[in-house]
Amino acid sequence: MLRKFCDQENIVGKRRILVIDDEYDVRNTVAGILTSKKAGYDVVQAANTIEGLDLAQKQSFDHIISDIYMQPEDGLQFLKKAKDAGISANIIMMSGQADIDMALEAIKIGACDFIFKPLVSEHLLFVLRRAEEKTIILKENAFLKAEIREKYSFHNIVAKSPQIRHIFEVIQRVSDYKTTVLITGESGTGKELVAKAIHFNSIRAKAPFVPINCGGVPENLLESELFGYVKGAFTDAVKAKKGLFEEAHKGTLFLDELGEMPLALQVRLLRVLQEEEIRPLGDTRCIQVDVRIVAATAKDLAQEVNKGKFREDLFYRINVLTIVIPALRDRKEDIPLLVDHFIERYNFRLNKKVEGVSPEVMHLFLEYKWPGNVRELENAIERAMVYSDTSIIRTRDLPPHIRTGLEDESAPPTSGLDMSDFSIKKSSKILERELIIKALDKTKGNKTKASHLLEISLPALLYKMKDYGLEG
Repeated sequence: MLRKFCDQENIVGKRRILVIDDEYDVRNTVAGILTSKKAGYDVVQAANTIEGLDLAQKQSFDHIISDIYMQPEDGLQFLKKAKDAGISANIIMMSGQADIDMALEAIKIGACDFIFKPLVSEHLLFVLRRAEEKTIILKENAFLKAEIREKYSFHNIVAKSPQIRHIFEVIQRVSDYKTTVLITGESGTGKELVAKAIHFNSIRAKAPFVPINCGGVPENLLESELFGYVKGAFTDAVKAKKGLFEEAHKGTLFLDELGEMPLALQVRLLRVLQEEEIRPLGDTRCIQVDVRIVAATAKDLAQEVNKGKFREDLFYRINVLTIVIPALRDRKEDIPLLVDHFIERYNFRLNKKVEGVSPEVMHLFLEYKWPGNVRELENAIERAMVYSDTSIIRTRDLPPHIRTGLEDESAPPTSGLDMSDFSIKKSSKILERELIIKALDKTKGNKTKASHLLEISLPALLYKMKDYGLEG
């Protein structure tokens, strides 16, 4: 999409510049530089700021170059009026007097740049190129922000079930409030997507959305990640580091797998929620932060409180507004829509032309229990599209455990292997991926416990999950 945007920016057509100066010779000199073969601009001239403002309001220009000292109105007056009129061109001021205060005043009002006479052609063209690069970056940023808003907006929701529709109605009602939200649901139901929907449909959308997996960071590092530290706070603290609370200032901090947070840190989190301030490690001062907290967990926090693994006071403080995402098996009317959605996504990513699934495949999808929820459905569609050699996904393209409906622990760990494929490298990756899925299902999404079952380190598991597209 970004490439498409950039291509649109390069549509053939000369860039247009308005040159305003009351000296005829200066205007001609500037116009000569800009219309040269090397520069290639289309130039319009104005003898004073009144004429220039009239032209700028009637015509579209990429840049405006205006002298400062003119009569009856000077360049700064023109600049103020142009900004008040909403003229979007880059305005570059020029002057024959080396007046730094005047240059700073022009920049403060809204000038893109300031150049001094006599003009040097290379410098003038460099200033224009720099202004154009800045314009492209600003437009790209606006485009990407619009893409994000589109991705997490609600008018194209891939769901028709009343449960999900109700969730998005709740999100729309609460998104602009600072109220803490707790999202619960099984692994793979899309808790982070809901958290992003809350953020990007709120008044905080222009501020950062900062996620952290409380179960994916070692306990001794989680505190410094959240609160930051000052130089010398501990042996390896060679320089100060901002914590994620500071990074999320004015935005949203998403605490995924909150149930995995150590008790000691739960005390500090409670204080942040109550006082809206943090203290970096090794610091004596407190820092005020304006952060909206959205938390998610696959655990039953009420049960964790009873077990003594989660603080009761934090539970009541965090459980202000709860959104429960139902499992995919409880909203099967969404499956056909999700299937079409994922086929469209992976047609683009894999450069395929799959049109849909056979009736037999859809029947299997509707009968299967989906222990891995939406994430498992997406992975199944991606795998089937890779294996498929026709425009319709057939049962033969599905993982064997879905074909046979084996979603419980009795499913053999080699269920995803294609025994007609003799590639050890490919088969080992399929086996490894399915073992990770089974371990996550066994531990209800607890990555720390899953890593113990798999006999690998937690960082190794997180890396593999990212590599196999099992995050979320």
